[in-house]
Amino acid sequence: MNDFQHRSAEINDLLCILNLLAWDARTQMPAGGSPTRAQQTATLSGLAQRQLLDPAYERAAEAALSTAEPGSVAARAAEQALGAVRALRRVPEDLTRDLALTKSAAQDAWVEARARGDFGHFAPHLTRMVDLTRRLADALGHREHPYDALLGLYEPGLTTRTLGELFSQLRPHHLSLLRDVQARPQPRLDFLARDYGVAEQEVLALELAQATGYDLARGRLDASAHPFEISFTREDVRITTRYRPDFLPGALFGVLHEAGHAMYEQGVSPELTRSVLTSDLLGLYAVGGASYGTHESQSRLWENRVGRSRAFWDRHFPRAQALFPSQLADVTAEEFWRAVNRVQPSLIRVEADELTYDLHIMLRVDLETALIAGDLTVPELPEAWNARMEADLGLKVPDDARGVLQDIHWSAGLFGSFPTYTVGNVMAAQFFEAAQAALPDLGASLARGEYGPLRTWLTEQIYRHGRTYTPHELLERTTGRGLDPAPYLAYLSGKYRDLYGLTAKETA
Repeated sequence: MNDFQHRSAEINDLLCILNLLAWDARTQMPAGGSPTRAQQTATLSGLAQRQLLDPAYERAAEAALSTAEPGSVAARAAEQALGAVRALRRVPEDLTRDLALTKSAAQDAWVEARARGDFGHFAPHLTRMVDLTRRLADALGHREHPYDALLGLYEPGLTTRTLGELFSQLRPHHLSLLRDVQARPQPRLDFLARDYGVAEQEVLALELAQATGYDLARGRLDASAHPFEISFTREDVRITTRYRPDFLPGALFGVLHEAGHAMYEQGVSPELTRSVLTSDLLGLYAVGGASYGTHESQSRLWENRVGRSRAFWDRHFPRAQALFPSQLADVTAEEFWRAVNRVQPSLIRVEADELTYDLHIMLRVDLETALIAGDLTVPELPEAWNARMEADLGLKVPDDARGVLQDIHWSAGLFGSFPTYTVGNVMAAQFFEAAQAALPDLGASLARGEYGPLRTWLTEQIYRHGRTYTPHELLERTTGRGLDPAPYLAYLSGKYRDLYGLTAKETA
């Protein structure tokens, strides 16, 4: 291990410890631990940044680059480190510390505000977070829009302009298809709201995650206020979900979604462990994916393309009936499949169907872009949120808990991350289309409950590379083209044409 690799490993260790503190805070830390946990997180964030910005680290990276073969893994690691060093050098250490302290306090306030449905309790913390995030955007630098600097933290190469172009293709398609679907008879949904025991939900959800390939020898499932995946190297990748006794799909698809993230992390090549290529140095996180959008492509692929398929429930519905005999006694596998694929505008993003999900994302992106630009103030946010929910989805928001307070992202300072969910949907369609072309027997193997061939292909094409390639490079290598919404739009149109008996003309 050379000097650059040794120093990179130490930085990665610090980032993994930060991840561990975050996991503990969101799953089992007592409420009284928050103030000191905030200080611990701030201390470690500052220490990681100091080590990253140590001139000796830059010299070590330059030396490693000078001896590496151009284009090699070693060269890419050194290049990424140097890029992060030069970007973070523009970010004052006191800003990094203030962000860490504010995130901890803001997340605690968000949890309490959400429980009470009281945006006013959270608003001062969010105002502080927005102010700090604007400072971060200015420090990182941007040309056309301050939001561009934040997008680059999560999805390199994405800008406000290119994002707007993508949304302009998706929004009219989704809204038109939504109107057509709503005009059709809807599937039966009554059984989804029956009383489902939480213990049995956990058993079923974890069995489904394991069936697709989530390795419990290197992972675990816990409950949290908001589902998430987090890793501390490929050997320890944990997921959470939340349970509602009156809504079975929430936990099931939450776990499949997070398991998709987890399988990505578990599939990173062992040779990349503790390296720059499993570290988001700009965000000071330990993460092995090429980008947030690439990561989301895998969570959405396993949740939707596999988990919501007819073949999946033909195979796994008998187990669900065995665990919930009274709740599902009068339900067929087809009825269950149709119900979990229903199109029904929802107040809650994580419970949204595939078609309306992107509309939730567009709403959030438009609002946070306006916040960062200064075109919208934090006190104006609930009213703006509620107006967009009614305009886009036809829903009146009854309270802040089911409205502007439902997501953890803003309390965690993750401005710029929301677009990656929709980018991930688009990527997922492209990757799945490429997998179908490469694996002619894929449909039959999935119908047999054999998920290994798909997972192996994804590991070889995507997972094992960690952060070696940019998201654009991964798409080019795997699909032969860059980000392209055409396969995604075709998939949605075909899926809902079949589910709702629409004509090809209606879904064009």
